[in-house]
Amino acid sequence: MSTFHLTDQQVSFFHTFGYLSFPGLMTDCIEEIESAFEALWAENGGGHNGQPHDGKARSCIAQFIGQSERLSALLDDPRILVIAKTLLGDNFNYMGSDGNYYVGDTGWHSDGWHKEILHIKIAFYLDPLTRDTGCLRVVPGSHLLGDSYADSLSQKTRKSQELWGISGQQVPATDFETQPGDVVCFNHNIKHATFGGGTRRRMFTMNCCQRYPEDRLEDFRNYISGGARFWVERGYGEVMIRTAGPKRMRHLEQKLANDGHLAELSRQARNAMSEPSRG
Repeated sequence: MSTFHLTDQQVSFFHTFGYLSFPGLMTDCIEEIESAFEALWAENGGGHNGQPHDGKARSCIAQFIGQSERLSALLDDPRILVIAKTLLGDNFNYMGSDGNYYVGDTGWHSDGWHKEILHIKIAFYLDPLTRDTGCLRVVPGSHLLGDSYADSLSQKTRKSQELWGISGQQVPATDFETQPGDVVCFNHNIKHATFGGGTRRRMFTMNCCQRYPEDRLEDFRNYISGGARFWVERGYGEVMIRTAGPKRMRHLEQKLANDGHLAELSRQARNAMSEPSRG
């Protein structure tokens, strides 16, 4: 574990194509991770918004790993730190997590469209998945803001049938057929999707970004505001904060210093929405 590192070639690949895959990276502790994942769902009613998962729509829990001591400790794991620090810098921000039971297809989309600050998602898939049973697929290079190819895909991937005469599932892409213990990392900007699969596909994420400079803190606070749709009142779950040592706190401190407006926005969202967002 201590010898894991990213090569210069891997870093170059990530910046060029927008993703990296790490087969078997967490195999040694995947049983603990799966157990903690399921325990957390049980503590939260088994599905979305405290209700049992019905298999008809995605169930999502925001601030997911931050509600579990074992899963919060992934932010201390040397392998996760190597990925985040190498791509984002030693002072990277941990931005949050979501846990999911996925159902059916997830159409082509990006998780953000960040111009200057690099945001990444580190994803853990807890079931064996193939291209026909819901594995992640990405369009390489579609993360490059300002590139004519990437910019055109930003608007076109969801209109594949109309524009190209092919279904979303037929859009040329890289498929990540995964086994539990594999980790996938990708740029938030990249176009990604899933097709096929069952009604209870287990996946959770860790989202991280470069630390925001002082002159971009208003942008940072605006980004944090997006958490209100999940009805969360602080930047992290209570367990994540309570169990943080000094090294982990380094990756929490900037968001904690800028999340003071979130509680009121969350209150407003609760009044306006029938349930927290599913994603």
